[in-house]
Order: sequence, then structure tokens, then C-alpha cells
Amino acid sequence: MAGETSVSLDAVDHEILAILQTEGRLGVTEIGRRINLSQPAVSARIKRLEQSGIITGYRAVVDPARLGLTIHAVIRLRTTHARISACLDHFARLPEVTHVKRLTGEDCFLIEVHAPSAARLEVVVDGIARFGPVTTALVLHDYETKAILPPS
Repeated sequence: MAGETSVSLDAVDHEILAILQTEGRLGVTEIGRRINLSQPAVSARIKRLEQSGIITGYRAVVDPARLGLTIHAVIRLRTTHARISACLDHFARLPEVTHVKRLTGEDCFLIEVHAPSAARLEVVVDGIARFGPVTTALVLHDYETKAILPPS
């Protein structure tokens, strides 16, 4: 089945994944200390998780407000199948669009936007609305994301 992994994960792999998702800069020695495993054993497990595609990358988490992007909104767009490619091209050209999800149901896309002002958000929304009806909601608060772990 698509998306499934043939790699067998144990409780130690789950612990490593949980740690790396919340503290990605933590060194393998410290990870090993926390889970009672040697540095070479932790390194080998991380390498196996990377090679299997379970770990797909590492990145910095940035606070948009500290960059002057104080307006955070989510936009739902309903469009036609024929316009999906054009929509994706348009989203890719907008620096304010930070995340896009394709959906089932009435709406086709859920678009996350970070803008410096309400005026700029209006321009972004108006540009997206060329592709179909939009619903825009301001985000009041972001809550901590949970680590993704395989089902137990």
C-alpha cells in the first residue's frame, strides 16, 4: 500500500523519532543518553530511518511574527479540476503562502498564509479568489504540534 514502510520500527525507533521531531538539533550522544543507547547505535538507527524515507529532512522552525508577518490566515478555495495546476503555480509564486493541502469534499485547497498586513492579505486573497470561491479565517493561536508516530 502506498505510504507504508517496510522498515520494522521498535520502541527505541519511536523514541528517537519523538525526540528528533521536538528537538531536531539535539546531538546523537545526548539522544543516546536519554534513551540509554550508545552514540554509534543511535547514529545507525537515524541513518536507517533516513534511508528508508521515514525521516525526510531537517529544518528550522521560524516565528513568522518576529519577521514582521503578523497576519496568519487560512484560506479555503473551491475551484475546478481543470484549474488545479494553475492554482498550484499561483501559490508557488506567492511568498506569503507557506503551506498548501489538497482536499476532498467541497473545498479543493487549504492554504496557509503569513502576511505583514491586512492590506497584503487582501491582495493575496483577491489573487486566489480568481480561481473560485474562497473562505478566509484569521488564525488566533497556533498550538504545539505533536510528534508523528506510527500506530501502536
